Amino acid sequence: MLAIALRLFLLCELSFYAWIALDGFKLPPSPAALFAVGGVLLARANINLITWIYARAWQSPAPRLGPARAAAMMLGEYLAFLACFILILPFERLWMGEDRLRPSGARPPLLLIHGYGCSRGAWWWLRRRLEAAGWTVATINLEPVYTSIDNYAEPLSRRIDEVLAQTGAARLILVGHSMGGLVARAFMRRYGAARIARVVTLGTPYGGSRLALLGIGCNGRQMEAGSAWLQALAQEAPAVETIAIVSPRDNYVMPQTNLELPGARMRRVDGIGHLAMLFSPRVAAALCAALEEPATASAD
Repeated sequence: MLAIALRLFLLCELSFYAWIALDGFKLPPSPAALFAVGGVLLARANINLITWIYARAWQSPAPRLGPARAAAMMLGEYLAFLACFILILPFERLWMGEDRLRPSGARPPLLLIHGYGCSRGAWWWLRRRLEAAGWTVATINLEPVYTSIDNYAEPLSRRIDEVLAQTGAARLILVGHSMGGLVARAFMRRYGAARIARVVTLGTPYGGSRLALLGIGCNGRQMEAGSAWLQALAQEAPAVETIAIVSPRDNYVMPQTNLELPGARMRRVDGIGHLAMLFSPRVAAALCAALEEPATASAD
């Protein structure tokens, strides 16, 4: 459903900009088409800019980045935004295909849980990297897109059972990006952690985010900093070993100290934005390392 909605929205947006070019500026068809594409790209740039303005306003203390690294970080985040919401998510079936599940052997399988407003397509790049590293990887689509995070616990439980049945494993590892980490915690609050070996999260707003004020839906309200839902969830310590991979420059979760989860191990990857984590070789390396960490490893 999300893919269809994104395709329709993109078509309407392109048509609107093309109408402005043809009817308002009286441009010929070819320049009008370029104008429409430019309008889409400019709109996405403005959305991206808003996230960085919020991030700067609510920035947690962090070592300073030089101008070149800061510019590269912002460009990488913009390109990740375009990749997700123009290329991959609207055409998820073309990019993803079915999960390639097989007997997992000594390693538990992975189940990747996407974030707010996304689909399993968000994992296209990282899934390939994880499979290349020898992991058996499963994904899930959380629908409807804008509902209570608690409503995702039951479909996640069903997907866990399916993955365990197909791989022959007794437990699996949950990997969540952004809201996906909260979904993992909501699932364990309801169903326990008997089927979960470990949880690894990327950019999860454990303490909420100021940017969630701009979100829609019940899950958007739940991720507001200081929400009653997050406060209730915070009363429970992590049910299993949890590793949180975070960016001190996260442009969706701010203040960035809200990425921290008491009782979890923190792994920091600086100079990268929230969506760019899904396409970053450095994050992929940190994720693979976190998946392999011994259970007795000490926290940072």
